[in-house]
Amino acid sequence: MRSAVVTSENDRIRWVELPGQEPSRVYVHGLGATSPAYFAEIAVHPLLAGRRSLLIDMLGHGISDRPTGFDYTLESHADALANALTVAGVTGAELIAHSMGGSVAIVLAARHPHLVSRLVLVDANLDPLPREPGSGGSSGIAAYSEQAFLEGGWEEVRDRVGPQWWATMRLAGREALHRSAVSLVRGSVPTMRELLLDLKIPRTFLLPEADGPLPGADALAEAGVAVVAIPDCGHNIMLDNPEAFAHATATALAEQSQG
Repeated sequence: MRSAVVTSENDRIRWVELPGQEPSRVYVHGLGATSPAYFAEIAVHPLLAGRRSLLIDMLGHGISDRPTGFDYTLESHADALANALTVAGVTGAELIAHSMGGSVAIVLAARHPHLVSRLVLVDANLDPLPREPGSGGSSGIAAYSEQAFLEGGWEEVRDRVGPQWWATMRLAGREALHRSAVSLVRGSVPTMRELLLDLKIPRTFLLPEADGPLPGADALAEAGVAVVAIPDCGHNIMLDNPEAFAHATATALAEQSQG
């Protein structure tokens, strides 16, 4: 385990690091998750092993600190990750980023372009979302006020999301979980989709085949974003079908390198 101070209050981001060749690969988890649990199998897969790999936990999540004074916006998450990667000596990394982590990775690439050479986005949020009371995920969490969430809303969320997600969600700070969800449904300005379209680096978007066509896929393709559907999986593609995920990610990175 490695760590870096990323705020003026000495809050630390931590990550599990696997040694290997450069450029580094950085794995970024989604809301209420943790990268070692979601990406360990992928990082050591024969098709992807051998690179220096950082399985990093965003501030407020997993093994990283959970400050209550941090605002947990997408931009602040991205800047904190940038600080951690800078301390780690990472530049031009290949980011493999899931869900909210994909949104943060897009913002990171836009705000700190020297840190990111390629993006593999895993069913990432590209657009603002409505707040939906009673639903799972960020839309349901953001539907609470922060006070209501802290005073018992988190228990309702726990019961809705089920034991697999809660296994890592319970590690997140409750303020971190709520503020991250609020920022995610609000989206960035410009939106994550607009930022992604404007990026000049190689980009791939992986989504579950069962979800059907990705909205706006034609515009993404025209901008050079490869959109790849993965069979036999839900939102957590790397957990549901790790073999197909590893193949798709390795293929994307190989094609990007040649391009």
